Amino acid sequence: MEDNLRSILLVFALQNAVKHSSLPKPGTVIGMVMGKHPEFRSRAREVSALLDEVLSQVAALSPAEREQQLRALAPDVAEDMSRPRVHVKELPGLEKADHGVVMRFAPNPSGPLHLGHARAAVLNDAYVKRYGGKYILRIEDTDPKRVDPEAYGMVIRDIEWLGITVHEVVYQSDRFDRYYRYGKELIERGGAYVCTCENEQFRQLKQKKTACPCRSLSVEENLSLFDKMLAGEFYEGEASVRVRTDLDHPDPAMRDFPAFRILHQPLHPRIDAVVYPLMNFTVAVDDHLLGVTHVIRGKDHIANTRRQRYIFDYFGWDVPVYRHYGRMGIEGVVLSTSQMRQGIASGEYEGWDDIRLGTLRALARRGISPEAVRQAVLDIGIGETDISFSWDNLYAQNRMIVDPVANRYFFVPHPVGAEIRDAPHHVARALLHPNEPERGTRVLPFTGTVLLPRQELEKHPSLIRLKDLFNVKVSYDEQGYLFTYAGDQLSEAREAKAPIIQWLPADCALPCVLRTPEGDVEGVCETGVMREAGSVLQFERVGFARIDDTSGDRITAYFTHR
Repeated sequence: MEDNLRSILLVFALQNAVKHSSLPKPGTVIGMVMGKHPEFRSRAREVSALLDEVLSQVAALSPAEREQQLRALAPDVAEDMSRPRVHVKELPGLEKADHGVVMRFAPNPSGPLHLGHARAAVLNDAYVKRYGGKYILRIEDTDPKRVDPEAYGMVIRDIEWLGITVHEVVYQSDRFDRYYRYGKELIERGGAYVCTCENEQFRQLKQKKTACPCRSLSVEENLSLFDKMLAGEFYEGEASVRVRTDLDHPDPAMRDFPAFRILHQPLHPRIDAVVYPLMNFTVAVDDHLLGVTHVIRGKDHIANTRRQRYIFDYFGWDVPVYRHYGRMGIEGVVLSTSQMRQGIASGEYEGWDDIRLGTLRALARRGISPEAVRQAVLDIGIGETDISFSWDNLYAQNRMIVDPVANRYFFVPHPVGAEIRDAPHHVARALLHPNEPERGTRVLPFTGTVLLPRQELEKHPSLIRLKDLFNVKVSYDEQGYLFTYAGDQLSEAREAKAPIIQWLPADCALPCVLRTPEGDVEGVCETGVMREAGSVLQFERVGFARIDDTSGDRITAYFTHR
């Protein structure tokens, strides 16, 4: 009977220790046991006495040994704990969505997608999956000043990496004839006119809530001027088409905003044109023609929503349901496309996937999974309150995904050679994964001299434990460090509160650079890392890293997170 009680206490103590990576408090374990086994409440004194022994037993085990023992005693419990816990936050419902939705994500092809784009892309995808319907990727490339020809492919690949299910891809540069046709119709309906005023003259009149002389032209005169624009008879800046709105509107930006302009330079890579439709006009026309039912975008577009409503009203079209979410501040990375482009051109950044940038391809190079990005975005939701992006949440989501699959290895930063005196021959056999012994072990032979992390020695410890090997006494004299074998017992190292540190045999280590956003860390790693190219692994006591290149004279790894 006592053996059964001891086993139950041990399982609960191990479960708590593994879950929280620390030794549990006696009261916590007793509460867990009594909640599951009320029949033991009459034996509270006996439970308390046995628990002291059990906790001492658990305290003597390393974290990996605790997981191994829990797996042996209660495999179902261990398996359930190792399963990633993904917290799914329910998005608020959308009105008028019961019969399905048509939604769109509409980036400019000015560069690759970044974290800010991911929010709109993922939220739209989540709602299409929830209600059923259609997801449109609309490439808004009507401004040649913002078009990078290479970005067309980058945007598509980034969307594929995110796992977005796209049903139709639309390029606005393929639709200029439609925009011209609806531009003429808007003029015929009295909703637009051609303005030939100088920009500064028009700005002053608008500020005074005064109509410009062009506003009174007849429909026929406006159509004639529009045809001349299309025929190339105006120079850049000489004419534009403006949507007729309310000149008394309290917001000057709402007063007679432009719908078409003339541009001769730069040339567009996909179309030969001089008259370019502007965003608010093309968005309204395409949202109608493509049957978009719901629009989710940032609240910085609220003014655009108001402008576009004028166009919907002139044509008598149904207006989509709009939801505007708050701004998302993202610290620690560069998000400005122009700033990124300038930095790449100057050599400050290596490319669009430089890990100091906030692009999705930079996250991928670090080893952040698209599933983690999706979940972090969904956790933020579509609230109107401005928020700061939580890197901790992204890393927690990613950790749940990579931890069960990432093999473990040693990386020694800034290595220092240490000859250990009086040490017998040893061979360390470290598990590739603490929860899956069946994956196998890494064999690290001790040959007399090891490589240790310099920063650990700079703390001047008197005793250290070489992980999976033995204890080492550290002393100092005028010539430097002295290292002496101090036994195999892990319990002695724990009792002395000695640091347990990673190490490598001096003759079995590969040069390795760990690239982080703060700078490169030079070191050495295990030879087995050569087999992990393209994979995320865990450098024990350092953190997760993605192995980027194993082909050169040293391994290149990118730091993911701890």
